[in-house]
Amino acid sequence: MDNRPIGVFDSGIGGLTGVDALAKSLPNESILYVGDTARVPYGNKSKARIQEYSDEIVQWLVNENCKMIVVACNTASSLALTHLNSKFDLPIIGVINPGVYAAIQATKTLSIGVLGTRGTINSAAYGKKIKLENSRISVISQACPLFVPLAEEGWISGDVPKAVAENYLAIFKESNVDTVILGCTHYPLLKTVINEVIGGDVSLVDSSEATASIVQSVLKQKELSAEGSVGEVHCFVTDSPDSFSSLADRFVTIKIQSISHVDIS
Repeated sequence: MDNRPIGVFDSGIGGLTGVDALAKSLPNESILYVGDTARVPYGNKSKARIQEYSDEIVQWLVNENCKMIVVACNTASSLALTHLNSKFDLPIIGVINPGVYAAIQATKTLSIGVLGTRGTINSAAYGKKIKLENSRISVISQACPLFVPLAEEGWISGDVPKAVAENYLAIFKESNVDTVILGCTHYPLLKTVINEVIGGDVSLVDSSEATASIVQSVLKQKELSAEGSVGEVHCFVTDSPDSFSSLADRFVTIKIQSISHVDIS
């Protein structure tokens, strides 16, 4: 039994979808979430800078006695995860591998689509991992930069998000893709409109849900699971908590106990 918290971080607010999935799957676990809102976005930063930011946040979470770290940011998962695992002596899990494993299990046509920010798509992190696991699988990747502001503005249904989705997802219309990875923490908010445009026969893989399942397995394997407690969620942001607080309810259905400012750098 280990009632220390799980640490989760993202470049901004989107990682709360990962917190939501974790809290629902593991109700006994407490979570400390860091949103690096002062330095968002990560997608246009260099690899060295993203590793530096990730280092600082993980060190802060370690100092807060976290027993495990989840890198909810797709960009940091692709560019900093190996570095973090070589530096810190606790389990650190990203969102890319869990999403890849879930998609490979789901596909019947051996054709997988990946949706992500420009930074994630340009890194080809999902495609490389998929090919590494199964070279026979074809991958079609599509950057969807407008999905993030739509999610944050609460425009998750109606004509505007549907028109944007139709533009982005046209690439899949004449493909053999039967499984699509939502490779950004914001995108689960747009599941309904993505499903509507892409068709109900295509499976959508939510990396946050897939990651929560992996976290549960690792906790059991390493005997780190919390017992006899009700988990709490505490959020820390590197910029003003006010705007984060006003948007948080769009990303989670679970209760957040507190939202505070923290200086990381």
